[in-house]
Amino acid sequence: MADQLAIGSRRGLRPALPLLLPAYLWLTVAIFLPLSAMVFFSFMTDLPLAGKEWAFTLGNYAAFFSQSLYSKLLLASLRLGLEVTLWCVVIGYPAAYVLAKVLKGRSREAIFLLVILPFWSNGLVRIFSWAMVLREGGILDTALNTVLPFKINIDLMYSYPAVIIGLVHSYVPYMVLTCYLTLQAIDDSLIEAGRSLGASRRQVLWRVIIPLSMPGLIAGSALIFVPVVGSFMEPRILGGRTGTFYGTVIEDQFVAVFNWPLGAALSFILLAVVLIILALAAPVLRRAG
Repeated sequence: MADQLAIGSRRGLRPALPLLLPAYLWLTVAIFLPLSAMVFFSFMTDLPLAGKEWAFTLGNYAAFFSQSLYSKLLLASLRLGLEVTLWCVVIGYPAAYVLAKVLKGRSREAIFLLVILPFWSNGLVRIFSWAMVLREGGILDTALNTVLPFKINIDLMYSYPAVIIGLVHSYVPYMVLTCYLTLQAIDDSLIEAGRSLGASRRQVLWRVIIPLSMPGLIAGSALIFVPVVGSFMEPRILGGRTGTFYGTVIEDQFVAVFNWPLGAALSFILLAVVLIILALAAPVLRRAG
């Protein structure tokens, strides 16, 4: 029986091979080969350019463990990822619920368009727009001083909250979209059944809606946490000196110092740490989903 199923699956796979081939070819050329080159670079003393001498070494990985600065920055980046993910849940989940269960018709389409609008603009444009809002004498400062009877000075530029604000604005649409899909799939009759049995709105939320929408929360959290840990644009522009994180150090190795081997090694250490965290959290997330 098992052999027949295996033969049937292989026969069903053959017609799909021409459709799968372009995607896997693209993944190989655009992702696997560059990553393989970076793995190779991470074990080198120098780039093999212009006749430079190089040799294989583990020193790039040893630098992470010998210098406490890298581990401190990695912990700070993990904390940043957790905080941004939490804020995205707090902001994005209620918005997704309103889109899925409250709004109907054109009003839903208009709000949904506003949610995905950040995807249509360049990341640098969004970041510099926040710089205009958060700086001293900026849009927020001017607007509040126009309305309030007393003068206040709001200058959030080059601060940790500014980095949080910029990252949340960039990644909260992922949380809204993933949660919207799972909330939209929840049958309204389940919610009505809970209410008819005497459950309050809060009980229906905690016992029906949130458990059934947990796959969207988990997917959105993963989509946000992983890139935020290695982010460098928002911390660099909005954080200034306080925006030095693990991702900005990796960027410096590639762009400023031109030490690609060390930058590649730090990148793969970050990748390993993120994969370990996801693996440790997988059983809990599996039960929750």
